[in-house]
This record gives sequence, C-alpha cells and structure tokens, in this order.
Amino acid sequence: MERIGFIGLGLMGLPLCRRLQAAGFPLTAWNRSADKLEQARTEGMQTTSSLVELAASSDILMLCIADAAAVQSVVTQLQPALRAGQLIIDLSSIDPDTTRRCAEQVKQQGASWVDAPVSGGVNGATQGTLVVMAGGSEQDIRRASQAMQPLAQRITRMGEVGSGQVTKICNQLIVAANAMLIAEAVALAENNGVDASLLAPALAGGFADSLPLQILAPRMAARQAEPVQWKVATLLKDLDNAGQLSKQSQSATPLAALASQLMRLHAAQGHSNADLSSVIHLYQEQEQAPC
Repeated sequence: MERIGFIGLGLMGLPLCRRLQAAGFPLTAWNRSADKLEQARTEGMQTTSSLVELAASSDILMLCIADAAAVQSVVTQLQPALRAGQLIIDLSSIDPDTTRRCAEQVKQQGASWVDAPVSGGVNGATQGTLVVMAGGSEQDIRRASQAMQPLAQRITRMGEVGSGQVTKICNQLIVAANAMLIAEAVALAENNGVDASLLAPALAGGFADSLPLQILAPRMAARQAEPVQWKVATLLKDLDNAGQLSKQSQSATPLAALASQLMRLHAAQGHSNADLSSVIHLYQEQEQAPC
C-alpha cells in the first residue's frame, strides 16, 4: 500500500485520517496547529511538524485545508521536497485557477496533481460515503481512487485538472441556494402554525426532498447548530469562488448571488463559524426587525 502524507486535520481531515488508518494505509499527518497533531497522536497516528519530512516519506500527499491561500502556501513549501512519481490529491474546495497553478508547480518536480473536492460533509467523511468529483489524467485518477477507496462511495472523473473544482462549485451553488430556501420554508411553516419538525418526514420521497432538507430542516426547527457540520464561512468562500467563475465564463448565476448576499449578512452578524443550520436565525432576525 502506498504511503500517505495527510495535510489538514480539521472537521473533515481527522475523520478521513481515521478511515485511512483503519484501512491499513501507512499514514503520517501534518497540521498547522499543534493541538490537532496532539489529538492525532493520541489516536495512534504518526505525525510530523515538517512538511519537508512529510514529502520525503510519502508516495501520495492528500491536502484537506481551508482555502486557496492555504493550499498555495502548502504547495510552495512542499515543492522543493517533491520528487518524480509522487501524487498530490487535493480534497480542498478552492478555485480552478489556483488549482491549475499548483498543478503546474508540482509538475516542475515531476509530481502529478488530482483535484478531488468532496461532498457529503462530516458525516460522509466519518462513514466513508463521500462523493468525489475529480480532475486530472485518467491514469492519475485511477491511482488516486485506490487511495481514496476507504473515503468515498463514488469517484467520478470530470475532466482534466481543474474540472473537479468547477464541479464542486456547481455542487455548492445547489447546496447554498437550497439551504436558504429550506430556512425560508421552516420559518414560513412556523409563522403559520405548522410544526416545522414535521417538514422533512412529511416531504420525504416527494419532489421537494433532498439530503440537505433531511439534514437541515430538523436542525433548523430545533435551533440545533451543534455539532458544526457545515461552517457558514466555508460555504461563503465557495460562493465567492462561484461568483468569480461565473464572471470569468459570463454565466448567469442570480440565485447563487442572492444566496451569497444572505449568507454574507448572516456571517456579518457573528455567525461565520456557526453551522449552516444557523441561517434560520437570519430569517427570524429579519422578521423581527422594525419596518
């Protein structure tokens, strides 16, 4: 089995490492903050505080980090230590332009790149049921699929490097707009005397049903924002990427733009690091605001 160096032990990264370790992959983890490394060590994982050491000891490097700036920074630090034959799998959700630049950087050292953003949230990471949309050569994605097998229920090649990130942006447009509409529906039901906790089971199997509805509607109805499964800030970052991509390609995305405005307002009210289900409070605050 190929040796995996895993970079990023956040909400998604740590459960993914647990699954890789359980599958028997030789695994070494790195994280920017020491507390996450300590948590990994207590679970029996090998860790390192040096990206150079991680690159030297790994056949495959997996990245699962916050944003494009963080990915670019890590790649720049890794680049001198990379060697021919290594594969970088980026599970992060970033913009396609940064993805292609990073792929060119590692290519200079003879390494390959697959952008493999995921959908399924923390539950999907924990259960190994993520959906992966991958960009890269057919050969590289076949190799990446072997390493990601414990993590995903499905891995789809969408095209060359960058196409995985474009697909993830499309995914996030649907998720973000859906989340806002679910919050509207929950608030509308409550304001008209309907028990909103019944919405998800009542609509299950119908045309309005979706995984976000089944997850978010009950949490919104119960005002449950813990544990954090989808950070508002993370989805807002993805919507910013969508806005940038739509401008570049002259694609009209008016619903995504409205979702972005609403979510930015919610984040500005102190909910940036809250769970996505917390957007229900935005509708309450708007309803209670004086005319």
